[in-house]
Amino acid sequence: MTTINTPIGRVMIKNARLAFPNVFEASSVNGEGEPRFGATLILSDEEQIAAVNKAIEAVAKEKWAAKADVNLKALRGAGKVALRNGDEKANYDGFEGNYFVAASAKANARPTVVDGQRQPITERDGKIYAGCYVNASIEIWAQDNAYGKRVNATLRGLQFVRDGEAFGGGRPAAADEFDVTEGAGAEDFA
Repeated sequence: MTTINTPIGRVMIKNARLAFPNVFEASSVNGEGEPRFGATLILSDEEQIAAVNKAIEAVAKEKWAAKADVNLKALRGAGKVALRNGDEKANYDGFEGNYFVAASAKANARPTVVDGQRQPITERDGKIYAGCYVNASIEIWAQDNAYGKRVNATLRGLQFVRDGEAFGGGRPAAADEFDVTEGAGAEDFA
């Protein structure tokens, strides 16, 4: 039997609602900072929230040992942990009453984006949008450097699960929403 040794901070989130997806082309926020990929995952399932918290606690203990609990308490109070209460963003659709994980990846590490059969999805496919449901592979890691202390999440990949009500303006119309027309040419509309 083969044992796969996965990093302690790696978590597979199932059936999360996707918000603020930026997974096809790295960009910076308001034109500032280093371009990155990113997405926010809205969680309502208690078991998944507990799994993310468990990973946060594990990487904190690995990084800060005996000071992990004290550091985590301070970081959570300052909003510097990847898992946060959705009520902080209650003015955005889908966040209120849930939790969310904001995850990102460096511009040179584009996350994998696939469909239910693990086939690549491109931006042109229109499958990944704010409001759809996804599975997401993330990796939690602790930061302690000149930029401060935090517990972050790296977005490793997304898998489209199913459609959901789109956030903020909807999606483009699907081709099958239109009727098939016979003989309609430009002259018919002149």
